[in-house]
Amino acid sequence: MRVFVTGGAGFIGSHTLVQLLRDNAQVTVFDNYTNSSPEALKRVRRLGQSDLTAVEGDICDTGALKTALEEARPDAVIHFAGLKAVGESAEKPLAYYQNNITGSLALLEAMDSVGCRRIVFSSSATVYDPHEQPPFTEEHRLGAINPYGRTKQFVEDIIRDWAAANTETSAAILRYFNPVGAHASGDIGEDPVGIPNNLVPYISRVAGGSLAQLQVFGGDYDTRDGTGERDYIHVEDLASAHLAALKHAMKTTGSETFNIGTGQGTTVLEMLKAFEKAAGRSIPYRITDRRPGDVAKSVADVSKATRVLGWQAQYTVDDMCSSAWNWQSRNPNGYDNAE
Repeated sequence: MRVFVTGGAGFIGSHTLVQLLRDNAQVTVFDNYTNSSPEALKRVRRLGQSDLTAVEGDICDTGALKTALEEARPDAVIHFAGLKAVGESAEKPLAYYQNNITGSLALLEAMDSVGCRRIVFSSSATVYDPHEQPPFTEEHRLGAINPYGRTKQFVEDIIRDWAAANTETSAAILRYFNPVGAHASGDIGEDPVGIPNNLVPYISRVAGGSLAQLQVFGGDYDTRDGTGERDYIHVEDLASAHLAALKHAMKTTGSETFNIGTGQGTTVLEMLKAFEKAAGRSIPYRITDRRPGDVAKSVADVSKATRVLGWQAQYTVDDMCSSAWNWQSRNPNGYDNAE
């Protein structure tokens, strides 16, 4: 199978590439390396024990996309590329709308130009209305409350309309919950630019000594210990979900949406304690005010993914923390450690 992967050098993309290569896929990666590194692809080739084609380009560049797709002639596309920080999206909404929506439109147009009719799209649980009660099913009401989430919600609608317009088209939309962890080798992992926006890479850097302490936003939520509760999923489980969705899309038509999580919630303090166990050290933290836009609890109902895709998560929170710490320990400066 020939697969074209946008944003493939990123955190989730790189782990999915390893599994694609191990599954004997012929892969072309299209990435501008805004939030990633070409070094990740070097390591992916080694871990996947196979080569891939890497094309540097921006998804908003329709011409570059068409050229790359014409050369790759893929059977399907996995679309990861996009800006993804909730806080930054509130500060730079136009950049998010431009990149995430315009870029997705450019991709679909380029796919049409080469007759590629299969796509797996990287969406997010941020599309759900925060007033809904978890666990979230795919039928829960949508109502993103930040620009990042709204871009995902809009692109979902665009893809559904695109798929409905052609009876030969298939789209699998994956709503991620909270991906964490790293490859067991410690060679690829999450390497955010600047101060991390997400919990586990932030904890990792505090444990590694490059950040002083963890800020816990809110200690008075209606949860077991007052801190926010989230459905964390190991990035390797998330990668395997993409392969399952890809294989499903290859033999079906129309569009379907799937929650990808574990179905279990973990609070911030529970995750912190699990990471302390993995790292063998205490991690300083302080509880501060709630962060605007955060909700008390976000947990997935993943029964549809299990029923339709035959997929379910395999890794535990302890697995997530130990693999994240292994990556951090081996790569304290992320991909800047490149030889």
